[in-house]
Amino acid sequence: MRTTTGWQSLAPTSNVLTRVTIERRDLRPDDLAVRVDYCGVCHSDLHRIHGLLGEKNLVPGHEATGMVVAIGPAVTGFAVGDRVAIGTIIDSCGECAMCLAGQENYCYNRPTTTYGGTDRIDGTPTKGAYSREYVLREKFAFHLPDALDPAAAAPLMCAGASVWEPLRAAGAGPGSRVAVAGLGGLGHLAVKLATALGAEVTVLSRSTAKEQDARKLGASGLLVTTDEAQVAAARGRFDFIIDTIAADHELSPLLSMLDLDGTLCVLGNPLLTGPKLWELGAGRKKLTSSGTAGLRRTVELLEFCAEHGITADVETLPSSEIETALNRLAAGDVRYRLVLDLSDLDR
Repeated sequence: MRTTTGWQSLAPTSNVLTRVTIERRDLRPDDLAVRVDYCGVCHSDLHRIHGLLGEKNLVPGHEATGMVVAIGPAVTGFAVGDRVAIGTIIDSCGECAMCLAGQENYCYNRPTTTYGGTDRIDGTPTKGAYSREYVLREKFAFHLPDALDPAAAAPLMCAGASVWEPLRAAGAGPGSRVAVAGLGGLGHLAVKLATALGAEVTVLSRSTAKEQDARKLGASGLLVTTDEAQVAAARGRFDFIIDTIAADHELSPLLSMLDLDGTLCVLGNPLLTGPKLWELGAGRKKLTSSGTAGLRRTVELLEFCAEHGITADVETLPSSEIETALNRLAAGDVRYRLVLDLSDLDR
């Protein structure tokens, strides 16, 4: 077995993680060992640490960048020293219709998640990238383009992928009117990506506090959702709304802003209770969600971001400050993504 060091949650009521020694498997023929340099702190990490899915003793982390330090004998696409990125899934069955369509994220036999999953070969629980080394199959690792800063690119692997796939599925581009509800870790990347795709982008927010940020990120403006007059005036205004709000909120005002055949994609809080069917029927509107991205779309995202100079707006903290990072995330004190520097685990 290989050993490394990481941060593990031992108490679901606490944001305190404990530094522990982690066992990683010996390399299988198609495996890479990756030195993790940076890992983003995702809102889903916070939820799962607090027991959303009933899990215990998690080593979180699923948006990471680093360097290949060892390869198995059957690896052909990577070499030691290559820059690499790791996302939210690290295996799938490879045989179902979803996998064959390049949608491994929707594997009918359940994809293996980067942490809190079960290894498909030996049945051990997967442990995430809040650690100095990660081992995964070559197929599920991604080359990190040289044009992308590794710290700022880490959140692309979850936050970026999660908004990229529905934007592409909706055909966002020149002539389309896109609204982004919520301007946080997912929302700020949705604005950047939709703008770069050529869409006209508006941010939907409860106040004007982030209007200047919204425009800097590329949005044409900000609509205040607590202003009933603004919401009424925006009836039928958008073709696609991507909802990245993590807190509980009403979907009806967002649906009212969709044009004929418009789509509302709920990402930030997929546990929300849906609207009445008549709210969808009044305009053939569609309500959907999405779960991260498949391999093909993730490669596409990284190439697009390298071409357009897109990364997340990040603040980097030593991994020893993970409690501070989680507390700030819970309090909404982030603009717009916190990233852990794992190099302090060498000390």
